[in-house]
Amino acid sequence: MLDIPALRAALLAWYDAQARDLPWRTGPAAGKAGQRSDPYRVWLSEVMLQQTTVPHATPYFLGFIQRWPTVSDLAAVDDGDLMAAWAGLGYYARARNLLACARAVANDHGGVFPDTEEALRALPGVGAYTAAAVAAIAFDREANVVDGNVERVMARLLAVETPVPDAKPELKRLAGDLVTGERPGDWAQALMDLGATVCRPKSPLCALCPVSAWCEGLKTGLPETFPRKLKKPARPHRHGVAYVLTRGDQTALVRRPPNGLLGGMLGLPTSDWRSEPWRDEEAAAAAPAAGAWREFGTVEHVFTHFSLTLRVLRAETNADGDFVWTEPAGLSGLPSVFLKAVKAGRERLV
Repeated sequence: MLDIPALRAALLAWYDAQARDLPWRTGPAAGKAGQRSDPYRVWLSEVMLQQTTVPHATPYFLGFIQRWPTVSDLAAVDDGDLMAAWAGLGYYARARNLLACARAVANDHGGVFPDTEEALRALPGVGAYTAAAVAAIAFDREANVVDGNVERVMARLLAVETPVPDAKPELKRLAGDLVTGERPGDWAQALMDLGATVCRPKSPLCALCPVSAWCEGLKTGLPETFPRKLKKPARPHRHGVAYVLTRGDQTALVRRPPNGLLGGMLGLPTSDWRSEPWRDEEAAAAAPAAGAWREFGTVEHVFTHFSLTLRVLRAETNADGDFVWTEPAGLSGLPSVFLKAVKAGRERLV
């Protein structure tokens, strides 16, 4: 049986001394003084941190805050500008949900985030985890905040044998048993910091762990084997063709459909992405314009749910066409899969 009060005291004391300095949170000293993190910053950071890391997300976060310091500022942005700023963070549906949520807060809540899980959950694109995180961290509500770091801590602390993802409900329930009304925001952040810096996925630093005395996974001698995992199925592979159509220094871009992968983003014209490679005659027939298309190799890209091989074809034209003609400097905001193709199809990228 866990000595929950002792474990909580040990972890919170560690957090008071070792909390990460992150631009979207106030430190534990400020929290004790009743100063809470800005809910806009907490929400924005949590959306960005889904499917990426703190080092990768931080410069994006700082750029967003500089351009759009309040949720009302973000709500007023043009969709295309937001998509361009989001490029590189992946999962572009999250960017569309981000904008929908910002507009709901600005238009329906006077630019002020609701302060309860239930009300936050009612906002567009806000799931159970994000609602709990904002409620706890920004408003000090007694919420059970469970991300991948917390799942790993729980799995090791209690040596949970059920493999993920099947173990997720059990891990969430076990984490909920540790939540109390005492410093719930700091508690949520302490667990996340522990998982990120000490109870790491590989090579956990058990000698530095403030709760190692209670860790059943450590007692097995193989704490790194928790959480147990099922073998992942093979990722499907798809093939496509990317067309680099140039007019002098300009490159032809198209606006992708609003729904689906990379929805609403500017990108290169492409063929469909399918399981079979594209033959030369098929690639020529699918080209967005007539021209002397030349092969410039292939690029590889991995999305969350599939990998992709893109043949890169390039042609020069003098026609206008129904394209967004873009100077080299404007190409830097393209999604990374298209940046790879542009670099393969052009001699330089400014």
